[in-house]
Amino acid sequence: MIGLLQRVTHASVDINGETVGAIDAGLLVLLGIEKGDGERQADRLLERLLRYRVFSDQDGKMNRSLKDIDGGLLLVPQFTLPADTKKGMRPSLTPAAEPKHGARLFDYIVQCARAQHAKVACGRFGAHMQVTLTNDGPATFWLRVTPAESDPNA
Repeated sequence: MIGLLQRVTHASVDINGETVGAIDAGLLVLLGIEKGDGERQADRLLERLLRYRVFSDQDGKMNRSLKDIDGGLLLVPQFTLPADTKKGMRPSLTPAAEPKHGARLFDYIVQCARAQHAKVACGRFGAHMQVTLTNDGPATFWLRVTPAESDPNA
């Protein structure tokens, strides 16, 4: 499972001209679900999203997490994020999870996020969306949780 995090001062997602999710300061996360991903990967990625220290402290160092600043979390499904771009002139989307599985895991991570954090908004799986953001920094980070990383027996 891949999360492309962007530290933002504002972000929103629109579908057919209607805003379906918006946050002020916090993280916009484009979420790519790969074949083989499950709840363990979602749980581990969410843990990292909420506690990843990418916000400045009083000394200007990145020592504060989304939870520390009580920031917003905007989750947007991004089917193309797991694309294989190693060769050719067109990305291969075969690494992405099947739509039904991806939708189920996206809904799962949104529900878990809402249970753990007060300010959660989201896009809609499978919809054509327009995402608007003001990247703060700019600061963008790529996180990936593989099955081995989320296995407690590994």
